[in-house]
Amino acid sequence: MSVFAVSGEQYGRLESNVTLSNMSLTRLPVSWHLSHSAVLPWHQVTPNGSLVLLRVNHSAQGTYSCYDNSGRLLRSIKLRLGHPPGRLTISCQVPNHTHVRCSWVETVKTFLPAEYNASFSNGKEWSPCIVDVTQKHCDVVHPAFWQPIHTLRITETNALGSKNTTASVKLHELLKPDPPESVLVKELGGYPKKLLISWRFPSSWPQHDAFPLIFHIRYRPQGSMFWSEIYSLDNSVVIWDALAGHLHQVQVRTRDEINAESQWSEWSPLLLGRPWEDYTTPEPDVEPEDIFTLPTKSKPEASTPKSRGSKHGDEGNLGLVILLVLFSVVILTTIFSLIFVSMTVWSVQRRRDHATKQELTSMVKMKSIPI
Repeated sequence: MSVFAVSGEQYGRLESNVTLSNMSLTRLPVSWHLSHSAVLPWHQVTPNGSLVLLRVNHSAQGTYSCYDNSGRLLRSIKLRLGHPPGRLTISCQVPNHTHVRCSWVETVKTFLPAEYNASFSNGKEWSPCIVDVTQKHCDVVHPAFWQPIHTLRITETNALGSKNTTASVKLHELLKPDPPESVLVKELGGYPKKLLISWRFPSSWPQHDAFPLIFHIRYRPQGSMFWSEIYSLDNSVVIWDALAGHLHQVQVRTRDEINAESQWSEWSPLLLGRPWEDYTTPEPDVEPEDIFTLPTKSKPEASTPKSRGSKHGDEGNLGLVILLVLFSVVILTTIFSLIFVSMTVWSVQRRRDHATKQELTSMVKMKSIPI
């Protein structure tokens, strides 16, 4: 039998016998009522007027009243049933080097209000772990991180008893940052295969050079089963091998860079991003009007800047310039050829004339010599 009375309330253990005492032994016999009803759970009344409830369950809870033969109320007491505390299941989170949060879950449902006391030891001394009863967790600020093992002790107490639970805590193995924040995926203008990914350090992480973080980035085209991965010590990175024209899924996580035994954070929420695309539509080589208009012998359509693109006009001008240059080269070549031929003919003719003149002179001289 487990019974504990507290100022108008009495606590009993479920599945046990609970005795409610008659406070006035001079007023016998007595009668007991539960919540103003004479119908009681399985019970018996002792000779001194006490009420013994047998193998109680939750239906036996309520307010019990004891009356004498004249109907005078002798005692009224509220009965609450439950279990004493059991061992707790403890887990701890270490989001940074300055904060430890440990939470617990009951392995035994007591059905009774409880109080908790928690303390944290670095192996040399105990310090308080500040308890939040409603959330069932406690916090330690600035733990001795250089100590390899710490001990957490939590005591749960209710009206039926108390229970101590201890757990060993290895801070360097439990260190797990919160995910990176404000992750953004942006295109880079003019680069159809690049994406800029940026993020911020977790707000819970100390912004100090003594606590550097390494970041793990993964990305893939939407619909693909395979991730590409890169690592960075900065808070932004450029992807060089994105698939042009496709949406990409991107996530980032982080970990303490120095402590190799620490844990990776959870992945940041999945984001989508698309590389830069050139939305300029090239002009067709043939006008739509030219495709559907039948050729006629009428006067050809004049080409104007409005009917022809500037690109076609530039190409036409360039062709005309090239044609003029070629025509000029041909003309100049012809002229130089004619001049060369004329000078050659003139030189040959002059030589012939000179030779003929010499021959005549020689003949004249020979005729003038006396025989």
